[in-house]
Amino acid sequence: MKFFAEIDIMPHKELLDPQGKTVVKSMKNLHISGVEDVRVGKHIKMTLDAATEAEAKGKVEDACKKLLANLIMESYTFTIREIESN
Repeated sequence: MKFFAEIDIMPHKELLDPQGKTVVKSMKNLHISGVEDVRVGKHIKMTLDAATEAEAKGKVEDACKKLLANLIMESYTFTIREIESN
């Protein structure tokens, strides 16, 4: 079966986010007001093969822990769904 996963990786709330701070400053320069805080992260889309949804979730977990996220500085969440075959 094929599955589709969407993964969001964000810096831990306790850590400074220099990219986010730069975006906030740039918005002020562009006269976009009312923006108090921005956090910049990554959004990853993945298509994968697995026998079951549990196996697919395990593969996504492994990918996040071993490659996609730096767990010292980032956290991740994901959703997964089966792709219907035609």
